[in-house]
Amino acid sequence: MNHKRVHRIYVQAGLNLRSKRPRRRKAAATRLDRPVLTGPNQLWSMDFVSDALFDGRRFRALTIVDNFTRECLAIDVASSLRGENAVSALEGLRQCRDQPCRIQVDNGPEFISMALDRYAYEHSITLDYSRPGKPTDNPFIESFNGSFRDECLNTHWFLTLADATEKIESWRADYNDFRPHSSLADIPPAQFAKTFCKTHQPPTTLL
Repeated sequence: MNHKRVHRIYVQAGLNLRSKRPRRRKAAATRLDRPVLTGPNQLWSMDFVSDALFDGRRFRALTIVDNFTRECLAIDVASSLRGENAVSALEGLRQCRDQPCRIQVDNGPEFISMALDRYAYEHSITLDYSRPGKPTDNPFIESFNGSFRDECLNTHWFLTLADATEKIESWRADYNDFRPHSSLADIPPAQFAKTFCKTHQPPTTLL
């Protein structure tokens, strides 16, 4: 009995084979109700966006967003991006801000890679995976990527990767520092983050 006949019998009987699921390693989260965010760096989101240069050559952009402040922390641009590139981006952000407690990602091969899993485990970061086919599990990055495409990728010609990097970084700075965000009382994300940090300083201890 060959595999084609087995498949036909399964279909006729209305049966389904269990689809292969991504492996979950030490840093992966058991899906739970997500807590209400009360400050920066509690939850970040990461995703990839694809586009092309003027001559059709493809490139990818790794976007990283803080879900509480809505800041776009980084957009890394390259012709090819892998799990190691996500690790490099996170390591670069550690130089200028606290690391996140949790990162929401999809089930792409870059995010289930051994390199990212090891980095998350070593730094006590929980990787929170979306359910396959459920982009609504990560609405913040999906909304951001929509704005990124409408306001940047679809409005520029990119001549080279360097040109794309420069124009995308300029848009990121404008998004953070000047573009009002409706969920932040119509103030830019960077201003919201700065105001929040000023008003939530821990009390000083008098000696």
